[in-house]
Amino acid sequence: MPGTSGDAGGPGADGAADTTPDGDGDQDSGAPGALRRTLTFRDLVVYGLLFIAPMAPVGIFGTLQAVSHGAVTAVYLVATVAMAFTAFSYAQMVRVAPGAGSVYTYARVGLGEGAGFVAGWMAMLDYLLIPAVAYLFSGIALHALVPSVHQWVWTALAVAVTTLLNLWGVRTAARVGFAVLAMEIVVLAVFVVSAVVELVVHGAPRGWAEPLTGEGGFSVQAVLAAVSVAVLSYLGFDAIASFAEEAGGGRGGRARGGPDRVARAMLTCLAVAGVLFAVQTYLAALLMPMSAAELAARPGEQGAAFYATVDASVGRWLHDLVAVSKAVGAAFAALAGQAAAGRLLFAMARDRRLPGAMSKVDTGSGVPRRALLGAALVTLVAAVWAARRDDGLDQLSSVVNVGALTAFGLLHASVIGWFWIRGTAAARSVPRHLVVPLLGLAVVVAVIAEASAAARAVGGAWLVVGLVVLAAQYRGRARAGGERG
Repeated sequence: MPGTSGDAGGPGADGAADTTPDGDGDQDSGAPGALRRTLTFRDLVVYGLLFIAPMAPVGIFGTLQAVSHGAVTAVYLVATVAMAFTAFSYAQMVRVAPGAGSVYTYARVGLGEGAGFVAGWMAMLDYLLIPAVAYLFSGIALHALVPSVHQWVWTALAVAVTTLLNLWGVRTAARVGFAVLAMEIVVLAVFVVSAVVELVVHGAPRGWAEPLTGEGGFSVQAVLAAVSVAVLSYLGFDAIASFAEEAGGGRGGRARGGPDRVARAMLTCLAVAGVLFAVQTYLAALLMPMSAAELAARPGEQGAAFYATVDASVGRWLHDLVAVSKAVGAAFAALAGQAAAGRLLFAMARDRRLPGAMSKVDTGSGVPRRALLGAALVTLVAAVWAARRDDGLDQLSSVVNVGALTAFGLLHASVIGWFWIRGTAAARSVPRHLVVPLLGLAVVVAVIAEASAAARAVGGAWLVVGLVVLAAQYRGRARAGGERG
């Protein structure tokens, strides 16, 4: 069948491409190549929100406040709309190709084998390095709490614990992840309540509309410049798509409704994240002890601006509570990212684009054990390497974005490719399958243009390596075909 032969597949009776092994995609046997359909709608949303992290703006709040001239909440509202184009394109393609490979599968179906490999290759850079950054955040935070233990030890311990949870099984990891996500949301709720009480009792140091309009008037250019950074807070919601083969469709866990469940989960995750980001940045901006102009003049204080605001306005106890929440939450954001990376490696191995050993599924736990271990090993090496360097965080965080953004661009192209070139005319819709992906593609190009030179250089180098690997695979297949002929 298409999922195992390496062919991109074609439309079935319902207009969807067949991308699952043995055609029906409804296996629960745990046999090689088959994943179990056990994830509920809640599980999918949990994985997405874990990877994003409910308090993701904390680390870049000061930067966005300075760049946007104080309109940080408007930045997140615009960023949510901008990322909605990508979420909508994911929702279209997950119904067409409900496979475990996420954007790799979609580009393979919508654009062809070569584009599919490139999309998967570029997404691999993101899925392997974003968890490494998250593990490093966790190690740094835990080292600050227990300085006698070096941060690389904490980092390695976080990798080990979350890897064991992922190997235990996708439902077990989802249950533990739900508990951690609930903790993060409780901490966020404590901040919101404390901030509201502070504002009611003592009033706001600045105008109530300022987080939306900025200081001294709204600047479209400043807000758009900040949006190019803010959209990076949302990287991770797309990980939900990598669990498409494990999403049950209803009673009995049948496959039919699984793609709709994944699509709804992605859109829900983005909407919830957008609301949480807007609320917390609005309150923090109102309580901010210094102006955006002062913050812009002190770049060294931008990274800790959120914590400084909490410390000054509410108290040290909330500062420490938020720090602990971020330490634990970062590790479990990495758990979700590692799980998504494992599914991507699994799907590419199943299509013989990576070593076939990673296409095996453990019969006991129902997870792609070897693919998960491969992802964990790469992430461990990258995270520990960064943890042992003074500039490790800067080095690692500067290169994690271009891979995902390139994959997003190929996702939007896949929607156009499937519905306007490879699919049936009856299923086409100009707004859904042309206008939205073109707008999404424009957003992706604009964000990549604003990325650092180092990020573009690493992304370009990774792309060149991928193209070399792809060319070698094509030569190998052509040689094997000639020998058989």
